[in-house]
Amino acid sequence: MKSDAKSTIEAGKAVLGIEFGSTRIKAVLIDQENKPIAQGSHTWENQLVDGLWTYSVEAIWYGLQDCYADLRSNVKELYDTEIETLAAIGVSAMMHGYMAFNGKEEILVPFRTWRNTNTAQAAAALSELFVYNIPLRWSISHLYQAILDNEEHVKDIDYLTTLAGFVHWQITGQKVLGIGDASGMLPIDPATKNYSAGMIAKFDNLIAPKGYGWKLQDILPKVLPAGENAGFLTPEGAGKLDVSGHLKAGIPVCPPEGDAGTGMVATNAVKQRTGNVSAGTSSFSMIVLEKELSKPYEMIDMVTTPDGSLVAMVHCNNCTSDLNAWVGLFKEYQELLGIPVDMDEIYGKLYNHALTGNADCGGLISYNYISGEPVTGLADGRPLFVRSANDKFNLANFMRAHLYASVGVLKIGNDILFKEEKIKVDRITGHGGLFKTKGVGQRVLAAAINSPISVMETAGEGGAWGIALLGSYLVNNEKKQSLADFLDENVFDGDAGIEISPTAEDVAGFNAYIENYKAGLPVEAAAVEYKK
Repeated sequence: MKSDAKSTIEAGKAVLGIEFGSTRIKAVLIDQENKPIAQGSHTWENQLVDGLWTYSVEAIWYGLQDCYADLRSNVKELYDTEIETLAAIGVSAMMHGYMAFNGKEEILVPFRTWRNTNTAQAAAALSELFVYNIPLRWSISHLYQAILDNEEHVKDIDYLTTLAGFVHWQITGQKVLGIGDASGMLPIDPATKNYSAGMIAKFDNLIAPKGYGWKLQDILPKVLPAGENAGFLTPEGAGKLDVSGHLKAGIPVCPPEGDAGTGMVATNAVKQRTGNVSAGTSSFSMIVLEKELSKPYEMIDMVTTPDGSLVAMVHCNNCTSDLNAWVGLFKEYQELLGIPVDMDEIYGKLYNHALTGNADCGGLISYNYISGEPVTGLADGRPLFVRSANDKFNLANFMRAHLYASVGVLKIGNDILFKEEKIKVDRITGHGGLFKTKGVGQRVLAAAINSPISVMETAGEGGAWGIALLGSYLVNNEKKQSLADFLDENVFDGDAGIEISPTAEDVAGFNAYIENYKAGLPVEAAAVEYKK
C-alpha cells in the first residue's frame, strides 16, 4: 500500500486539495482511488480590525505555504519522496465575504469575511429589490453596503472575488469561480448556470446614479461548473504554493469552490433529493432541490451544488457549544469525586442515557443560544434551561432536552422545506461532532426532521478531501459522468453509510418538544433583552 502511494506521488498522479477553513487550512493528497494518502495543516485565527473580521493577505499566503510545507514533510516522512508534480489541484475556502481589487491587483480594503454583520441595511434592500433572500454574509451585500456607506474605494474596483477565488486567481492567473462558491456572491439562475441576468440589471440600475466606471458583470469572476478547466498552475503560482521550489508549473486546477460545496461532495450529497447536515459548533443543513421554492424565506439561503443544482440551506449559529458546557459540568463533578475522567466515556454514557428519557423530554426545554440566532429572530445569545414545577426532571430528560436543543433551530428551518414546500428527500447524511457518539445524534436528528439519517466513516475527511475529489473529477472522468455518478461509482462505491430511520414515537416527541420550545421563545427574548 505504501509503495503504491509512493509510486502515485512520484508518477505525478496524486491530486491535491486545499481548504481554507475559519480556524484551519488543510491540505489532502489523494491517490487514483480517491483515497487520502497524505495531509498537512496550518492553524490560523481571524482578526478584528476597525470593527470588521478579517485575515490579512500576508496571513493567507503564509498559511498556505506553511500548510503545503507540512504536507511535504508528511510525504517525506511516510514515503521518503518529494512532490514534483500532480495530476490536479483544487482550492476551496469559506464562502462569501468581500475581496475587492483595483486594476493593479492591489487589495482595496482588508478582506471582509462571512462573519461580518455590518451589512444588514444592504441585505434587506437587496432582498426586497431581487425578491430573493440575500443574506448578510453574501458578497453582493458587502458590496452594496460599501456603496451605501460611500466608501472611497468602491469607484476603483476592478475585480471582486471570494477567498477561494483570490487564491485560485493568484496561482493560475484565471478570474473564475466554481458555481457553488459563486452562488454565495450573487444568486445563480438554474437555467443558465450563471449569475441571474435580471438581478445584475436591477443592481446596475440601482447604483447608476453613483456613476462608477464599472458594471457588476465586469467585476465578478466567471462562473464554472465542476469538471470545467479552470486554468493551470503558473510558475509564479508554483512558487507561491511551494517555497522550496520542487513543485512544477503546468498542473491543471479545478474551479475553486466554497466550503458548502466541498461538504456536499465529501458526504456524497450533490444529487437532487439528497442532503447533508453538519452539526458542530454551529450547524447547517443543505437539501438539493428538484425545483425552485415557491417564494423566498428569510431563514433559507439558496446556493448551488458544484455542478449547479439548487440547494436550500438552513444555517444556525448555535449547535453543540451549550451541550458541551453541560457535559463539562458532569466532568467537574466526576473529578470532585476523584474518579478518573475519560471524556469519550462521559459523552457516551450521558448521550446514551438521554435515549432512555421521555420522547418529549418530560416538558423540559433548553435554549442553546451562546450567540444570536437569526432563524428565531434573536440578535444576541443567552443560554437558558427552562422547566416548570410539574415537568419530569431527571438526568435522562435533562440530557435529551439539550440534545434536542442542539438541532431545534435546524428543525424549525427544515419544517418550512418539508411541511410548507413539500420537499422530498431520499437520503440525508450527517457529519460533525454531534455524531461522534454512535447512533445518538443520528437518532435525534432523524426525529427532528422526520427523515432517515446516514453517517459515513469518510464524512470526517472534510472539505479538503471534497475539493481534492473535484480535482480528481476534472482529470479522471474518462467516462464523462455527471458529478453525482462519478462520486457514486468512483469514490463511495455504493457505500451509503450506516442509516437510522426515525421512530413514530421519537418524531411525535420531538414535535411536542418543539411546540413547547416555540411557545417559550418570548422567555428567551426577554432574557436577551435584560441580560447584564
